[in-house]
Amino acid sequence: MNKITPAYPARRRLWPTLAVLGLTLGLSVSCSDFLNVQPQGQPVVAEFFKNQSDAAAAVSSCYAKLREYNLVAFNWLSVTTLPSDDADKGSVPGDGDYLNDYSFFRFTATAGSAEGYWLGQYQQVLLCNQVILNVPNIDMEASLRSRYVAEVQFLRALAYFNLVRAYGGVPLYTKPAVTIEEQNIPRASREEVYALIISDLTAAAGVLPVSYPNSDVGRVTKGAALSLLAKAQLYQKNYTASLAASDQVLTLGYSLVPDFYRMFRIEGENGPESIFEVQCTSLPGNCDVANSYWAEAQMARPQLGWGFCTPSADLAAAFEPGDKRKLGTIMERGTTTPDGDSIYTSNSNERYNMKAYVPNSVDKSCGYGRDQNIRVLRFGEVLLLNAEAANELGQTAKALATVNRVRARAGLTALSSSLSQEQLRQAIWQERRVELALEYGDRYFDLVRQGRAATVLKSRGFVAGKSEVFPIPLSQIQLSGGKLTQNPGY
Repeated sequence: MNKITPAYPARRRLWPTLAVLGLTLGLSVSCSDFLNVQPQGQPVVAEFFKNQSDAAAAVSSCYAKLREYNLVAFNWLSVTTLPSDDADKGSVPGDGDYLNDYSFFRFTATAGSAEGYWLGQYQQVLLCNQVILNVPNIDMEASLRSRYVAEVQFLRALAYFNLVRAYGGVPLYTKPAVTIEEQNIPRASREEVYALIISDLTAAAGVLPVSYPNSDVGRVTKGAALSLLAKAQLYQKNYTASLAASDQVLTLGYSLVPDFYRMFRIEGENGPESIFEVQCTSLPGNCDVANSYWAEAQMARPQLGWGFCTPSADLAAAFEPGDKRKLGTIMERGTTTPDGDSIYTSNSNERYNMKAYVPNSVDKSCGYGRDQNIRVLRFGEVLLLNAEAANELGQTAKALATVNRVRARAGLTALSSSLSQEQLRQAIWQERRVELALEYGDRYFDLVRQGRAATVLKSRGFVAGKSEVFPIPLSQIQLSGGKLTQNPGY
């Protein structure tokens, strides 16, 4: 969020320095096996980090990685969204049928999307580790140097958060792996991974600014670090720490955007509710610089996009009558959007993700929706994190007041003060579902942490004791020489 411009500031993109991105990826990871790294490349990396410009370019590469295909398109959607009750495969029969393996829990240790997700997150970790190791040794302006490291600590924490939710305990790399022994390490425990996440976010929150000038909108802020910290602590059931972190965010000047639908349009990016977004744009003539496939993969087929990961009938039925969020979440075939686009009755699917919608009036010379930012953290979610933690601690009045702010924006009546703790818990979980549906892939992971996945997802093939996590990719187990162990049931 930009505190200087209170409405929707002009977007400033964090451009990747392509040479650095290619250099660092080439030295740190392979596209097919991140563990198979040759140590002779390391001196070249050390020779690169010489001045402030090098540091800036390396940090930009970490931001740029957030837009990469493994982290926004089919691999991302397969792991984070399709296993939930919020989404169906979409498209047409026979197109991308492998995606049904994720909707119905048929994936195995050789599943391509689960492996691509693993590789993409670890590529981000290793990019971040290069910055965290090398930037502190650069002779440059001290406060900027500290801020760069803090920004990347957040990005590393986000990658590990995505990994630990999907696989449980994973190998924990805190510095670039140079020797074979450093590359091939066993899995850390789930608790050890969360300990690093919490350490990184706590350190980052102590350094990062509350806001930036317009020229740097999109960078990680103190609010982003505290918000992810509150979320990670909630996953650990450390409700006191989660509440403390989210309470701090509530003092930083964020606010709910009145128009839920408009918040997800391009003109609504980086607004007063935004805490962290993946910055995307397209440059005609150089289309691959800073765009993403997140919107195109999901939008109306064949009219606007490829039509995958469509809202389920169960999700459509989950909204209360009069809930304004439904319009901002579900695009229905045969209707007209508030921006005037008629959604054809001949489109392949009954529903599409409205949060991925980009009006036809926006330039599409680089492909549909390539300019659409991806919302990672926003104030609406932090309010629900705060309410959930407060309720678990028995602070009923505080929890009610907070969750009712979210409901008021949706045009709904306040929850009753007579609700029991369990009733309020269920109500807050329901608010998380309809508030965050099809946004940054939380529903499946929420059901797992809430202990409800085996019941809610039973008809989709969820197996208790197995389906709470994905398989460790078989290729990575083989590359590790057996150091990596498989999750139960796979």
